[in-house]
Amino acid sequence: MIKEFKEFIARGNVIDLAVGVIIGSAFTAIVKSLTNNLINPLIGIFLGRIDLSNLKVSIGDATFKYGAFLNSVINFFIVAIVVFFLVKIINKVANNKPEEEVEETPEASEQYLAEIRDLLKEQAKNK
Repeated sequence: MIKEFKEFIARGNVIDLAVGVIIGSAFTAIVKSLTNNLINPLIGIFLGRIDLSNLKVSIGDATFKYGAFLNSVINFFIVAIVVFFLVKIINKVANNKPEEEVEETPEASEQYLAEIRDLLKEQAKNK
């Protein structure tokens, strides 16, 4: 069982996934900071409030924190936009690699047919 676990962990996909999760977590922290410290105050200037996360509506005993939801939506859109551009750049770089020119060699049957054709043309000229 330990051997199988070692083989599972040693696979490249698992390591790539782990790196992606770690970088994603760090990136999420950066996006939260960007939203809370830069974007929310900018939006707050227009709404007259500095902190959107404190926006809420109370109905009876229920409290709806729509400001926190707005923060989450803003965070999602920032992450989605950055991931979109990253994927677009990666695809562009991956597709711009110069392809090696591969000489197409005709199959043996095509070569034989071409030789027969050429011989028939020579015979027709000699007649």
